[in-house]
Amino acid sequence: MKIQLAQRVNALTPSTTLAITAKAASLRAAGHDVIGLGAGEPDFNTPQNIIDAAVRSMNEGHTKYTPASGLLTLKKEIAAKLKKDQHLDYDTNQIIVTNGAKHGLFTLFQVILDKGDEVIIPTPYWVSYPEQVKLAEGVPVFVEGYESNEFKITPEQLKGVITSKTKAVIINSPSNPTGMIYTEEELKEIGNVCLEHNILIISDEIYEKLVYGDSKHVSIASLSPALKEATIVINGVSKSHSMTGWRIGYAAGNKEIITAMANLASHSTSNPTTPSQYATIEAYAGPKDSVEEMRQAFNKRLDIIHEKLNKIPGFSCIKPKGAFYFFPNVKKAVELTGYATVDEFVAGLLEEALVAVVPGSGFGADNYIRLSYATSLEKLEEAVKRMEQFVEKKMVVNN
Repeated sequence: MKIQLAQRVNALTPSTTLAITAKAASLRAAGHDVIGLGAGEPDFNTPQNIIDAAVRSMNEGHTKYTPASGLLTLKKEIAAKLKKDQHLDYDTNQIIVTNGAKHGLFTLFQVILDKGDEVIIPTPYWVSYPEQVKLAEGVPVFVEGYESNEFKITPEQLKGVITSKTKAVIINSPSNPTGMIYTEEELKEIGNVCLEHNILIISDEIYEKLVYGDSKHVSIASLSPALKEATIVINGVSKSHSMTGWRIGYAAGNKEIITAMANLASHSTSNPTTPSQYATIEAYAGPKDSVEEMRQAFNKRLDIIHEKLNKIPGFSCIKPKGAFYFFPNVKKAVELTGYATVDEFVAGLLEEALVAVVPGSGFGADNYIRLSYATSLEKLEEAVKRMEQFVEKKMVVNN
């Protein structure tokens, strides 16, 4: 029997980060000492009080269906968190709990986009944004965030790509892959453009707890009542509480959109995993010490490794202000080592130096690589050492 897959699936580009992680795992399984800097998840275990809450919920019989939009108790905790951290007031009918923030984004695009609708995506972008837009038959419209502006787009750039088909713009701050953060003033200016043109703002705030130095996270929805009405906030506990495998995210905003998302979820995933929801109640209601401890550990790694990265020949990396990624420009290193592209350079780095990083092509930025510092300082230092030796060795050979 000949199977013909749907065009929307055939058009998908595989996740670059997952592909690199799989290749690294394959080499590791073959006995190679691979250091993986590709995965976007904290290296800490989920805090014990959260694990205990999940176990307790199961022992108490909470193993059945919940409403498709999530437990009311959890939505109340999310509302309280948004009030405390972002000064945002939402009713529980303006919140949906999803199977991770990624599922929240996917569901959102499915309910707001018709065929041909455009979504403005600043580059560099998280790998799944354009693919999810395409799956909803929308059209990704890319706007380059220049390194000279910390990879952030300007209001003028935004105005330049708005058309009659523009439905939404994505703002990811702190950013994956760059770690950069929009200031309050920058968000106000971008928000005013969106209000002027009646464009929905999708504010991906999954890294909001991982901010360093004097920087601060500001939700664009908190800047005015009009911007709150125009914004859907996407967040979750994956990064902040090291709960990537628990798959709990949420969306908050316009009641009509949230209701539509809940209706779609009721016919696709049903409810998010019940014990994970109880775990998340504890994450938001319980002690916050572990969240700060993880943030401080990331901050220490950032300070130490950033300086070392910039000493590698051909590497140039501005210092991230949030998340847990470095995004160095390696165009010069690629030239020095004789490779034709960054993708080939990354492949050589994995095969010969046994260091797995992600090429910038997966994020819409060909001259860059993404390195996660969500691993131990010891491994990070060894990885940088290997990368430096790899570049220097290739430079000798090519000269």
